Amino acid sequence: MEWMTVKEAGLSWGVTTRRAQYLCAGGKVEGANKLGSQWVIPKGTPKPVDGRTKAVNPQKT
Repeated sequence: MEWMTVKEAGLSWGVTTRRAQYLCAGGKVEGANKLGSQWVIPKGTPKPVDGRTKAVNPQKT
C-alpha cells in the first residue's frame, strides 16, 4: 500500500497541513495511521466531509 504524508494530503485536499493533522487525530480520515510522531494516509483517500457547514439544497426556494 502506498502512503502520503499530511503535507501531501493537505495539498491534494486544499487545506493546511495542520488541518490535515486535526482531521487524522479526530478520526475523520479513513485508514490514517500514526507512525511515531507523523501521520500517514493511504494514497487516494478522499477529503472528509466538513461537518462545520450545512449542505444547501438548490431545489428548495
